[in-house]
Parts: sequence; structure tokens; C-alpha cells
Amino acid sequence: MKRLISLGLATALGLMAILAGCSNSSDQVRIGEVTRSLFYAPQYVALEKGFFAEEGLDVELTTTWGGDKTMTALLSDGIDVALVGSETSIYVAQQGAEDPVINFAQLTQTDGTFLVSRNPIPSFSWDMLKGTVFLGQRKGGMPQMVGEFVLKKHQIDPHQDLELIQNVEFQNIASAFSSGTGEFVQLFEPTASQFEREGIGHVIASFGKESGKVPYTVFMAKQSYIEKNQEIIQKFTRAVYKAQQWVESHSVQEIAQVITPYFQEIDPDILENSIARYKEQGSYAADPILDEEEWNNLQDIMQEAGELQQRADYAKLVDTSFAKAAIEGN
Repeated sequence: MKRLISLGLATALGLMAILAGCSNSSDQVRIGEVTRSLFYAPQYVALEKGFFAEEGLDVELTTTWGGDKTMTALLSDGIDVALVGSETSIYVAQQGAEDPVINFAQLTQTDGTFLVSRNPIPSFSWDMLKGTVFLGQRKGGMPQMVGEFVLKKHQIDPHQDLELIQNVEFQNIASAFSSGTGEFVQLFEPTASQFEREGIGHVIASFGKESGKVPYTVFMAKQSYIEKNQEIIQKFTRAVYKAQQWVESHSVQEIAQVITPYFQEIDPDILENSIARYKEQGSYAADPILDEEEWNNLQDIMQEAGELQQRADYAKLVDTSFAKAAIEGN
């Protein structure tokens, strides 16, 4: 009898432990980032400093390599949250999606590319690009649309005044330039700084400074997911805001040290130089609010590139309630 009681008690205690574990278990969130980039430093800070964990979130990060692949993963429920350019949510809406993709927390607020020349140019002016071979980004993607927008801003027709190459896959652009293709190229960090160190190219201008503020990279989810998981989205946004504030208030060296595990192949000085460039031009958003002025600037850029069928309603594709609540401490 005592043995039976002991067994029963042990079983009961074991069941209680399991139930307790379940009640304290973290909510799982699967993020798909469009690429692995220093541009997304606050995201890696949120992971490494434990800000997601503090909110009771178990975050799984996957690099999905490309806007189309990222949105396919999101729409097919392969991931819960996408970190990708806001233009992708507009493309989905243009296709008449019944379950639209909603932008809820902005991470970066400028373009992240730089104009790199093969030869040093002490006194650069944009009209120097006329008649040259320019290795641009993929057509329809945000870097390419911003590139064309900036060129037109400086009275350069990208399809008439220079030879524009835009059929090279994103991951192959840097190697194409280093092997001799193009006189100018549009590159993200840390590649731009690495090319400077190796003498392959020279940073002469910033597309981020030229194009102004845009919702360049944003956390987004399907409307149905947000409606069913409002508490998770709020926790997620709070963690993002904590990371943004941490990045805002800490030095380049401290940021580099925290995110090094995600960029172990990059030399520390290149890492710091790249982060410094992004901090200096205000690329990292200080809060997760995507405001309407940025949204309209994005659509102006898309319209100029011929990629916008009609203006997308800010109120339908952007939800700032979670960001505002996070800032208010809720």
C-alpha cells in the first residue's frame, strides 16, 4: 500500500512539474530575416542581450535570403514574422491577398547601401556617373528602387545616361564587381568597408543620406496571425524597442561586441567601421513606429521605379498600436 501511495505521489508530483513547466514555457516565434546584415544590428542585440527572452519569447531566427523567398515563407506559415522591406507587403496587397501582411515594428529607417567606385574620386559629383557602367541591385527590390530614385534626383536617367546592370543575383553582386564588372556599384556594409581595405573600391556617397527616411526594413506578420497572437506581438515589439534604445545609447564598440557571434567572419575593425557608418546616418530606427511620412516616401520611390500599381493605404497595411504601447511602457 505504501508503495502504491509513493508511486501515486511521485506520479502526481511529476505531473505537477510538467504542468508547471508548461505554464512557464516561452511563446515561440519564428523570424525569417531577408538577409544576414549589420544593418539589422538591433535585432541581434535583442537576441544576444536576452530582450526577447525577458518577454517570455523563444525566438528562432532563420535567414531566408531574398524578399520573394521571405514572403513565400510568411504566407505559407513557414515563419511567423518576417524582417523584410515594407515594399513586399505592398506587393502582396497589390495581388489582392485576403490575409494582408501588416507592418508592426520598424527596424531600419534609411537605405543601407553605399555608392562604391572602382577608382578613388577626391571630389565626387553625381553627374560623373553619366556614361559609365553601373552595377545595381535586383529590379523591384528596395535597394534598386532607391538607387534609381537617387539617380533621378540628380538628373540622371538610369536607363539612358549610363549602362545599368541589374540582372546579377544579390549574393553575387560584390563578387561580380571584384572580378571586374562595372565602374560603380551599390553595396551594403560590411562589403563596402572590406572593399576599401582591400583596395577593390572606394565609398564615395550614401544612398541612405540621399533618399531620406523610409521604412526600409520592418517586422511584419499576416493579419490573421496578429489577430490571434496580440500578446505575443506586443511582447515582441517591446523587445525590439528595448534593443533599439540600447543601440541608441551604446557605443559602436559595445554594439560590435554584442553582435559579433552573428558575424564571426568579419574583422572587428570592419565591423565597427560599418556600424559607425549606419549609426552616423541614422539608419537604425530609435523606436519601432513606422510613420505615414516614411510610408509615403517609400511609395514615391516605388512609383518612380514603376513598381506601384496604386497607392497603398497606410491605415490598412501599418499597425503602430504595438509600437506606441511599447514606447509607453505597456
